[in-house]
Amino acid sequence: MSEESDDLTGSPVPRREDEALLTGRATYTDDLVPPDAAHLTFVRSERAHADIESIDTRAAEKLEGVEAVYTWPDLADSPSPCVLPISTGSLDCEPPGHPVLARDRVRYHGQPVAAVVAEDGYRARDGVEAVSVNYDSREVVTDPEAAREEGAPTLFESAPDNVAATTEQGDLSKAEAAIEDADRVVSIDLENNRLISSAIEPRAAVAEYDAADDRLTVTMTSQSPHGHRGKLASTLGLPESAIRVIAPRVGGGFGHKGHHHPGEAMAAWAARNIERSVRWTATRSANYLEGAHARDHRTTAHLGVDADGTFRGLAVETTANVGGYGLGGGASMPGWYGGLLSSQYAIPAIGCRTRAVFTNTAPLHSYRGAGRPEAIYVTERIVDVAARELGIDRAELRRRNQISPDEFPYETAVGASYDSGDYEPALEKALEAIGYDERTEDGTAESVESDDPDDGRLRGVGIACFTESTGGGFESGVVRVHPDGGVTVAAGTHSHGQGHETTYAQLVADELGVPMEAIDVREGDSDAIPKGTGTFGSRSTITGGSAVVESAREVREKAREIAAHRLEAAVEDVALEEGEFRVAGAPDRAISFEEVAGAAYGRGLSEDLEPGLEATTFYEPDGTAYAFGTHAALVAVDPATGDVEIERYVAVDDCGEQVNPTIVEGQVHGGVAQGIGQAMYEEAVYDDEGRLLSDSMAEYPVPRAEQLPDIETETTVTPSPRNPLGVKGIGEAGTIAAPPTVVGAVADALGVAHVDMSLTAERVREVLEE
Repeated sequence: MSEESDDLTGSPVPRREDEALLTGRATYTDDLVPPDAAHLTFVRSERAHADIESIDTRAAEKLEGVEAVYTWPDLADSPSPCVLPISTGSLDCEPPGHPVLARDRVRYHGQPVAAVVAEDGYRARDGVEAVSVNYDSREVVTDPEAAREEGAPTLFESAPDNVAATTEQGDLSKAEAAIEDADRVVSIDLENNRLISSAIEPRAAVAEYDAADDRLTVTMTSQSPHGHRGKLASTLGLPESAIRVIAPRVGGGFGHKGHHHPGEAMAAWAARNIERSVRWTATRSANYLEGAHARDHRTTAHLGVDADGTFRGLAVETTANVGGYGLGGGASMPGWYGGLLSSQYAIPAIGCRTRAVFTNTAPLHSYRGAGRPEAIYVTERIVDVAARELGIDRAELRRRNQISPDEFPYETAVGASYDSGDYEPALEKALEAIGYDERTEDGTAESVESDDPDDGRLRGVGIACFTESTGGGFESGVVRVHPDGGVTVAAGTHSHGQGHETTYAQLVADELGVPMEAIDVREGDSDAIPKGTGTFGSRSTITGGSAVVESAREVREKAREIAAHRLEAAVEDVALEEGEFRVAGAPDRAISFEEVAGAAYGRGLSEDLEPGLEATTFYEPDGTAYAFGTHAALVAVDPATGDVEIERYVAVDDCGEQVNPTIVEGQVHGGVAQGIGQAMYEEAVYDDEGRLLSDSMAEYPVPRAEQLPDIETETTVTPSPRNPLGVKGIGEAGTIAAPPTVVGAVADALGVAHVDMSLTAERVREVLEE
C-alpha cells in the first residue's frame, strides 16, 4: 500500500459491477451477435456407444435457409485438425483427442455428430431434425469400476482395460504398514456423486472471420481468454496471432467455461469456411449432455488410529470416471486429488492410488474445487466414522490431530507444503456458533434454536474441517496512468462473479492514492491484455491481485521520481500522501498525482526517465497458499418422509488477509450453496444403455432459494507468507466443506456411520428402513 493508506484494502466496499448486472445493462456473449450472423446447431448422438454407419444430410441441405451441413469428412478435408487437444503427458495411454464432430464412432450420449448452419435458429433446428444417422450399437459401460472388469467394452485400443492413468501420491506401502501397526483400523466405502455445472448463462460463442487479414475474432463465454485462444489455435491449425478471443460478461463459470468444447471450435471453423459470422449458444439440454461433468469417484479408505485417537496412517484407493474422451487435462486431473488427503491433520503416513477410467459418459473435468472437495470428503467422513467407532467426540478427535501453529510451514505425507495455519480457533468458533456442546448425553444433536424441537424429527450436527490449495501459475497485470490522472488496470484473469473490478480497483487505489472511480479495470481480451492464465482454482487475488499491485508500485515509484524532479527534491524526501507528492518537512512543496501524470507524457522529465507512466508485471507466487476453515450444520430429518432440512449452517473460513470482506462472504455463500446442492440434490444419472436421464433442470435439481438456510459466516485471519498481499483463495471453500458437513449431520441424525450423496428423501428413507 502507499505510505499513507486510504484503507480501501480490507474494507467492505460495495461491488462496482453489480449495478449493471442487476439492471440488465451488462452485455453477455449472446447480446453481441452481428445482425447477419448465421446460427449453428448440432445433431447429437442418440446412442452412448456405436459405430456410425451413415449420415444422410441431403434433406437438411435442401431446406430453405440452411446454408451448410457438416460431418466429419468435411472437417477432415480441411487443413484444420478439428480435434480438441488432450494432455497425454501423465496418462498411461495415447487416446485420441475429442473430435469436433464424431469421426466413425460415438462414445457418449449427446456427442456432436453433425453440424447445421442456417439463417436463424429455427431453420437450424429444422435442419438438425432432417439429418438421418444410422448406428451400429456397441456394448455400453457407464460405471468406472465395471469398465475395469474383464470383458468390459473397450473405448480406446491404447487403453484395453479402459484405465487412462494410474497415479500414486504419498507412500502407499508406508501407509499400509502404519495402519497395520495401529491399535485400530477404520474403513469406509463411499461415492462422490457425479455433477453437472449449471451456470445461469449457458456456453456460447460468436465467431467473426476477416478474410482480408485471415483473422478470427471469437467472442465467447470463457474463464481463460488466452487459454481458449491457444486451444482454438491447436484445433484449427492456426497461429495464436491469427485469433482474438474476447470474453465479455460471463454468467458463472465454475470450471465448466475454462474448458475447450466442440461448440466454439465448430463455430470458428464454420465462420472461416463460409466467410460469415457464426453464432452458437448451447441449449440447457446440450449443456447437460455434452458440457464437462465432474466428481464421480468410487473410494475405499482405511485409517489407522491408536486407542487415544492418534492418527497413524491413511490409505486410499479411488476409481475416477473420466468419461468417453479426455477433455484437455480432464483424464489426468483425478491424479492430483490425493494431495489434500491430510486435510488439517498430522498424519505421518498417507498413500493414495487413483485410477482414471474411460466410460461411455460425457467427458469429465474440473468443477468448482477440482479435486479438493473429493479429497476432503474422504478424510472428513472417515474421521467421523473413526470417532464413532472409538467412542471419541468428533470435535475432540479433530483437535487431537490438528497440525499446531508452530509447525508451519508444514510438509504433509503426500507432499503438500502448507504455508501457514492456525486451525483450532476456526474449529472452536464453528462449534460455539452451532451450539455443538448443547447436545444430549448419547451424542445426538439437540436443536435449541428450532421452533419445535419436539416435532418428531431426528436432529443431527455435522462438522468438517478442511484445507484448500489456492493460487498457482503466473498472471499478468498492467497499470497504465493516463495524462489526466485516470488509471486503467488490466489483468489476465477473468471475472465471472468474483468481483475483480472492485477488488483490483481497491488495491490500486491504495497504492496510487487515487479514488476508485478514477480506475477502470479491464479483462477478457486476448489482443488488449498480455498473456494471462485466467480465473479458476481460487487464484485470482493471489496472482492477478499481486500482479497489478506490483505494477502499481512500479508506477508509483516512477511517479515519485517525476515529482521529485519537478519539486527539485531528493526522491527519498518525497512521499505520496492524500493524492499529492509532498516534500518531507515542507508541506507547501507539493504536486498532485494528476500533475505528475501530465508531466509523464510531456516535456520536463529528467534525462534518465522515459516518457509514459505504466508498468506490466508477470507475477508467480512463491508457492501455494492454503486456505482453511471449519463448517458446521444442524439438520432435521423427517422419519416419515425422509425429507432433510438444514436448520442452521455456520461457515468459519480463513483466507488470509481480506481485500474486501463482503466479496469474501459472497464467495462463501455461493460455494456453500453449490456444496449443499451436491450433498442433497444434484446427481447426474445414466441408464443401462448410457442415456443421460438427468438431462434438464427438471431431472437435475439445483437448490432453490427456499431450500437453502441462512448461511452464517465468520472468519479468522492467518496471512500467507507466499505472496505480497498475504491473501489466500476463498472461491471454492464452500464446495469443499459443505458436502462432508451436511452428510455428517444427516448421518448423526440417522444414527449411522455414513450415507452416500445425494441425500434425497428416497435415499434417506432407505437408510431409515434398514
